[in-house]
Amino acid sequence: MDYKLVFPRDQSIDQTNYHIVNDAFTTEELEWIDNLQGWYPFQEATIVGGADKIRKSEIKWIHSDDKSFWVYEKLGQYIQQANNELWKFNLHSIIDSIQYTVYYEGGGHYDWHVDIGPGSINHRKVSLTIQLSDPDEYEGGDLEIWTGGDFKTIERKQGCAIIFPSFLMHRVTPITKGTRRSLVLWVGGDSYK
Repeated sequence: MDYKLVFPRDQSIDQTNYHIVNDAFTTEELEWIDNLQGWYPFQEATIVGGADKIRKSEIKWIHSDDKSFWVYEKLGQYIQQANNELWKFNLHSIIDSIQYTVYYEGGGHYDWHVDIGPGSINHRKVSLTIQLSDPDEYEGGDLEIWTGGDFKTIERKQGCAIIFPSFLMHRVTPITKGTRRSLVLWVGGDSYK
């Protein structure tokens, strides 16, 4: 006799799926965000573990305050909607500040990586990126997500939000011309069970 241990599961959940919100921000809101980022200083981007060839960009941390809270609220709503429809993770908080990221001509990039890991990033469950730049302002700089098998190149559209599980491999290909700007945010949740 063949014995199998079976655990209940929802077979409709595809944890390699991602969600796109095409018009997450209006032109006016994007201008407001561009003005908002001016309040914060740039710093060179780093990664947990310190491998400096993986990433070449500059970042600013947009902290939650009276000027930026509406952005956090809006992004949180998009993340909750995507999570409820697709993954059903037990999310509980936004611990990290919003990251404003700039990739410059001459090789600005972020090679294949995941957004979850040890220590200070072990809470991350869902990642979100917002395309701030007009796609005609730069060449290269494609956001690619590996969902198993093939990677998907995400359509470049200003104001578009891409939401995906933080354990999915993804990258931003090298910028060959112009400048690519984006917002990134992570939402934390309970350990996977």
